[in-house]
Amino acid sequence: MQTTLDLLEKALAQQPAPYWTERLNLARTTLATAKVRAHLSPAIAGALAEEMGEDPQKWMVIAALEGERDSACKSRMVRKFLTGAAIAGTLMGASGAATAAVANMTQAADGLYIMLNQMRY
Repeated sequence: MQTTLDLLEKALAQQPAPYWTERLNLARTTLATAKVRAHLSPAIAGALAEEMGEDPQKWMVIAALEGERDSACKSRMVRKFLTGAAIAGTLMGASGAATAAVANMTQAADGLYIMLNQMRY
């Protein structure tokens, strides 16, 4: 599974942290704090991905799952939303892998959105 730190490292390889903090209108210490905590928030991950030309929904789902405590539900959602794309791509072969991953990730993001909005606090 890719992590939001992978996304952040990729972004920092392209441009320095001050560029991204200004571009995303973040506090100066936000990205350093995210590195220490070992994950980005879903909103920051989505905005950063969008600025980099990546799929923001995919990165928001990854960030949301990273922020969850380990539990049976988290494991279930990781298997359902994140590893399903990899398995589908492998089963379809190289030519269909990208299509399967994109289709499954969009469905995953929609499902996670519904799941999170139906939670009672």
